[in-house]
Amino acid sequence: MRFYEDMKTRGICPDVVTYNTMINGYYKFRKMEEAEKLFVEMKGKNIAPTVISYTTMIKGGKRDLKEMVGRHLAPKDNSIFISLLSSQCKAGDLRAAEDVLKAMIRLSIPTEAGHYGVLIEIFVGLGNAYMLLIESYLRKGEPAEAKTALDAMIEEGHVPDSSVFRSVMESLFEDGRVQTASRVMKGMVEKGVKENMDLVAKILEALLMRGHVEEALGRIELLMHSGCHVNFDDLLSVLSEKGKTIAAVKLLDFASERDFNVEFKSCDKVLDALLAAGKTLNAYSILCKIMEKGGVTDWSSCEDLIKSLNQEGNTKQADILSRMIKGWEKSRKSKKGKKQSSLAF
Repeated sequence: MRFYEDMKTRGICPDVVTYNTMINGYYKFRKMEEAEKLFVEMKGKNIAPTVISYTTMIKGGKRDLKEMVGRHLAPKDNSIFISLLSSQCKAGDLRAAEDVLKAMIRLSIPTEAGHYGVLIEIFVGLGNAYMLLIESYLRKGEPAEAKTALDAMIEEGHVPDSSVFRSVMESLFEDGRVQTASRVMKGMVEKGVKENMDLVAKILEALLMRGHVEEALGRIELLMHSGCHVNFDDLLSVLSEKGKTIAAVKLLDFASERDFNVEFKSCDKVLDALLAAGKTLNAYSILCKIMEKGGVTDWSSCEDLIKSLNQEGNTKQADILSRMIKGWEKSRKSKKGKKQSSLAF
C-alpha cells in the first residue's frame, strides 16, 4: 500500500495491473472492504476491470458471504451486494449471482429493484431473472411486489407460464387483494393463458361477494370471449345462499342479455332469495323473464309474490303477473314436447 501511495504522490497513474495486484493482496489478507474501495476507484478512473479483477472480487465475496450466512451476520453497508452481483454477472458466474440473492433473503436483507436489475440486464431475452424476482417476493410474503415484477416481465415481452400467473394470483388472493388478483387474471387471459380456471372462479366469486359487480362482469365477458367456461349456476347459487341478491340479479341480467345458458333451478334460487329479502319488484322482474323462457316450476312462489305485490300496493304488477300465469298455463296445455331445463341465457 505504501508503494501505491508513493506512486500517486509522484504523479504516476496506477494501471489495471497495479490495481489487480493491490486487490489480490487485500483478498489474500481477507480485507475485502479495502479491495472493494480500490475496485470502485479503478472504475471511477475509467480503467476497465479485467477478468482477473472480477474473479478476485468474486472469490473474496463468495468466501465472506458464505461465512456471513453460516454465522447469520449481515454487513453494515448493504450496497456491497450490488457490487458483488455486478462482478459475478460480468464474470459470467450467474449461478453465484443467484446465490447472492438467496443469501440476502436468508440474512433478511431487503432486496431492491437494483439488485434484480443487474441480473435482468444479463438475462437479456430471457424471463429467468424476472422469475427469480417473482419467486423471491412470493417467498418473502410480498405479493404486491411480485405483481409489479410480473407486470415488468410482461412489458418486456416475456409471457409467464400458467404456474407463475397462478402463484401470483393465489398469493394476492390469500392476502385479501382480490381486485389486484383480478387484474393479474385479466392479464393472464389476454396473453392467451387459459388455465387455472378453478382459481379464476374463486376470484370472480370474491369480486361479486364484495360488491365489485361491474369488475366481475367485465372479467366474465373477457373470459367468455376468450373461449373460457364460466359456471353461472355456481356463482348464482352462492350469491343466493349468501343473500347477495343485487349481485345475483345483475349477474342474471348479464347472462340474459347475452343469451348464456343458466339452469332454471339457479333462477329459482335467485327468486327465492329475493322473496326472502322482501325485494318484490326485483323478484317480479326475474319471474317475468323466467316465464317468458317457459321455465316456471314452482307456482307457489308466483302466488306468494302476487300476494306480496298487492300488499305493498304494487297492484299493477300483481295483475300483470296473474294474467301472465293464466296465459302461460293456457299456452302450455296446447303445446307438446319436452320441457326445457335451462334458459338460453
